[in-house]
Amino acid sequence: MKNQLKYLFTIVGVMTYLLTSCSTNEDVPNQLTSQEKEDGWQLLFDGTSLKGWHLYNQGNVPSAWTVQNGELYCQPIFDTTAHGDLVSDQVFKNYELAFEWKISEGGNSGVFINVLEREDIPTTWTSGPEYQLLDKAHPDYEMSPAKRPGTLFNFYPPLNPVEPKPAGAWNQSRIKQVDGKIEFYLNGVLTTQEDFNSSRWKESVANSGFKTFPEFGKHMQGRIALQDWSKGISFRNLKIKTL
Repeated sequence: MKNQLKYLFTIVGVMTYLLTSCSTNEDVPNQLTSQEKEDGWQLLFDGTSLKGWHLYNQGNVPSAWTVQNGELYCQPIFDTTAHGDLVSDQVFKNYELAFEWKISEGGNSGVFINVLEREDIPTTWTSGPEYQLLDKAHPDYEMSPAKRPGTLFNFYPPLNPVEPKPAGAWNQSRIKQVDGKIEFYLNGVLTTQEDFNSSRWKESVANSGFKTFPEFGKHMQGRIALQDWSKGISFRNLKIKTL
């Protein structure tokens, strides 16, 4: 009997070891797998703090951006708390950025790239083009295809059809930029391609509401910014790989 129990405990121990050693961090938010580390990915959000981020043109001040349950969350309540877009401490040029986001019903937000942070530039969006985030219940979803999630905000409709997850569910997004050539993905689908060096882009800006902002869309590097808007928005699994 003792030998049988010893054999049973040995088998259980081996199985536990195998299951543990074969598991990855894929289902654990805000962690990198061994393969991701090998491939050069770095976390932009550690899941516990705002380290690596600050409020645009305001620095490290208490704000509506908090960390809750491993999520980088922007509270929609407008009280005495400082509000504004959250920007990365680092400047990035050629990279692949991956992140997950979930939004409240009817919510609207975005991720800006190539943002210049200067006192004479009042907002992130007056320099940085936007990867649009939008809930399907928002009126703009049906009225303005160029404002759907995964688009280059208010410029072009999605290249390929894709359904965002419902409010409160996590969407997966990717932004890739190499020397000003960008690709946006939403839930694994390519939604946007553009070359910020191209005449098409320059003409598009010149014919848009952004034409009055002299720094908009002209830069191939800058900070990454997360938009504070009037509805709640959460981010997690923010990670970046230099290309």
